[in-house]
Amino acid sequence: MPLIEYVPRQFSPDNKALIRRANEICADYAAQGFDLTLRQLYYQFVSRGWIPNTQRDYKRLGSIISDARLAGVMDWHHIIDRTRHLRGLAHWESPREIVDAIAYQFRTDCWADQPTRPEVWIEKDALAGVIERVCNGLDVPYFSCRGYTSSSELWSAAQRLRGYGMAGQQPVVIHLGDHDPSGLDMTRDIRDRLALFGADVEVRRIALTMEQVEHYAPPPNPAKITDSRASGYIRRFGTSSWELDALDPATLSTLIEEEVSQWRDERLWSAAVERMEQQKALLRMVSRRWDEVQALVGDE
Repeated sequence: MPLIEYVPRQFSPDNKALIRRANEICADYAAQGFDLTLRQLYYQFVSRGWIPNTQRDYKRLGSIISDARLAGVMDWHHIIDRTRHLRGLAHWESPREIVDAIAYQFRTDCWADQPTRPEVWIEKDALAGVIERVCNGLDVPYFSCRGYTSSSELWSAAQRLRGYGMAGQQPVVIHLGDHDPSGLDMTRDIRDRLALFGADVEVRRIALTMEQVEHYAPPPNPAKITDSRASGYIRRFGTSSWELDALDPATLSTLIEEEVSQWRDERLWSAAVERMEQQKALLRMVSRRWDEVQALVGDE
C-alpha cells in the first residue's frame, strides 16, 4: 500500500468524498485482481451517477486523483498507465533460479489437438492489461489492434491463421471494440481483410453489442459526427455511442471466458493438461534435486 506524501495538499469536503469513493472502487477491484486506468475509474463514477459524462469532468477527476496520489491519500498501484512501461531482458542469479522458473512457467500447446484455434483481439491498447489475466488463464493469445489494424499486422495474422487452417483447425478471432461508428466497422474490416489475404477465419464480435448496452447500461457518449461512418450509425442506433472501457473489467473477462469455452473440446483439453502436468512434474523434480544434477554434470 504505497501511500506516500510527496506534496502536502488540503482537499475540500467534496473532493475528500470523491477520493474516498475512488479508493473504495479501486480497493474493490484490487481484491478481485484488477487494476484500473483513469478512464475506467471515470466510467465507474459516471455509471454510478456521481459525476456527469463530460470531458470537463473527466479532466477534473484526473486532476483530483493526481493530487490525491501526490498527497499520499491514494495508492499508487491502483491507477495504472497500460500504454507506457519499461521493457528489457530478464536476468537470473543462478542456473538453479532459472530452472525453478522454467518448472513454474513450462507450458505445452494444449490447443494443438483442438478442432479450433481462437485468438482475442481488442480495439484499445489500454484494455490489453484488463484481458491479460483471463486470456493467459485460458492459454489464448491476445492482441491489441490499436484501432484499425495495420495492413502489415493483418497480413502477418492472416498467414498465421492460414497455418492453423492447413493444420486442420478452424481459426477464430474474438473481437472486442467500442460501440461507435468506427468501432463497429473495425470488426467488418478485420473480417474482410483477413479474407482478402486468404485466411478462412470465423470472426466473432463479443463486445460491445447493442444487447450489452441495453443490459449493462454503460454511460453513453455522443456519436462522433465527424466520423465518415456516422450517418449510417445514427440511422441504426441513434446519436449515442458507448466505449468498451465503460464495461466492468470482470464483465469483460466473463464475456471472453464464456466465448472461448464454446470453442474448446473439454475432453481433449483435459487430456492435454494432464500430459503437460506430468512434464512439469519432471522439471520440478530436476529443480528440487539441482545440486545432484550440477554434481553429475560437473563430474563429466
